[in-house]
Amino acid sequence: MLLSTSNPSPDELLGIYLNDHLTGASVGVELIRRSAKGQLAAHRRTELSRLAAEVEQDRASLVSLMKTLGAPVQKHRVAAGWAVEKLGRLKPNGTWVHRSPLSDVIELESLRLGVEGKLCLWRLLRQFADTDTRISIVDLDDLEERAVGQIETLEAMRLEAGEALRA
Repeated sequence: MLLSTSNPSPDELLGIYLNDHLTGASVGVELIRRSAKGQLAAHRRTELSRLAAEVEQDRASLVSLMKTLGAPVQKHRVAAGWAVEKLGRLKPNGTWVHRSPLSDVIELESLRLGVEGKLCLWRLLRQFADTDTRISIVDLDDLEERAVGQIETLEAMRLEAGEALRA
């Protein structure tokens, strides 16, 4: 959508909002896949692989909802988010040669913040579901519950990984 001098309609604003979340979800999928392969602790890699499948399902639910609402996917924004995630890998976190325990903490924290944003999305859409039956295409109860569980899991892993930073 090009910037315009007229005020965007509520549907256009919602489309922008949903595309913002789609961009974040796309970045989140890339980050969780990478983190699932790179975490120093094997049990965290296993748990993140499980969560990656859920995050991918959540992203698919968002895409499905966007289609139903007539909000076109802005592929250039998704591509830009993908590029930003790749650039984020350049942060050394204390070492250039191998993975740092700080990398685990930063990735888990970033993932948790992303899921917090996703939970905000589902809760805002719940407000609209009373007046827009198209939103019923997704199970907001399930999506909210899953996001809360993801946050709890990521937080537990983040705190555990953070112990490596203790002197």
